[in-house]
Amino acid sequence: MSAEPRPETTEGTPKDIAEVAGLGPFHAALRSYAFDDAGALRDLAGLDTRATPGFEGKKKHGQRRLAEDSARLSELQELLFANAVGAGLRTSVLLVIQGMDTSGKGGVMRHVIGAMDPQGVHQVGFKKPTAEELQHDFLWRIRKHTPRHGEVAVFDRSHYEDVLVHRVEELIPPSRLQRRYGSIRQFEKDLAGNGTDVIKVLLHLGKDEQYHRLLARLDNPRKHWKFTSDDVDAREKWDAYREVYQIALQETDKPEAPWFVIPADRKWYARLAVQQLLLERLGAKNLEWPPANFDVDLERTRLEATR
Repeated sequence: MSAEPRPETTEGTPKDIAEVAGLGPFHAALRSYAFDDAGALRDLAGLDTRATPGFEGKKKHGQRRLAEDSARLSELQELLFANAVGAGLRTSVLLVIQGMDTSGKGGVMRHVIGAMDPQGVHQVGFKKPTAEELQHDFLWRIRKHTPRHGEVAVFDRSHYEDVLVHRVEELIPPSRLQRRYGSIRQFEKDLAGNGTDVIKVLLHLGKDEQYHRLLARLDNPRKHWKFTSDDVDAREKWDAYREVYQIALQETDKPEAPWFVIPADRKWYARLAVQQLLLERLGAKNLEWPPANFDVDLERTRLEATR
């Protein structure tokens, strides 16, 4: 059996992002997919949502790679957690996942995040703000869930909902929206300054593919629980959402908190791409197992005495 194709590095990644991220092949390929050589975001409407940047294999190869690399992702996440607990390492990871309805966020949670040890993962999905949350600054509820040292935190939707939905629905004036972009930039800069690697992902789904995924939910009674009329409401404003995503990414893509646009029409590729971003970022830390902070021989002798 021939070897599985490995991702190839794509040239042209903006230097500032490359230096901060310690880029691997998927980092580089995904940056070049959505950003030009000068670091400017390309038109999202013109990006091929069936592309597979950084990976030349077929679906079966991608699925095999995802399965094979799950153990390595689990090990790297455990190394991160162990170094925080056992060696006082002050670092963490925040993965932000955004995307239109049916873009595959749930699948990423099951197939990628689910491979890691729950004790070192903090996963949260941000829904419509509660009455209490509305009494505070929009980042108040977000700050409570930022990762502790050694954790991988995953936001299934995030603080970006407060500039995406609010702009489309015109819930707050433009001047206030602009201030929110600034607040987000500062928030993410502060996280990075405190040792958190911020990885932001947009699962970029095509409109035709979303139609078929929503239709499949309507056609299958076992999937009706996943469907709400809000899905169609948002779809009717597809162009408006595409525009506000374009603005949000342009406003908040920074070296310390870069965006990665992942083509999401192929579910297997989107899952693989998120996994590989995490693998490359965690692998770049070059962590080793922390040494024991106790006398191993002494504790072994004490243990043997209890037999």
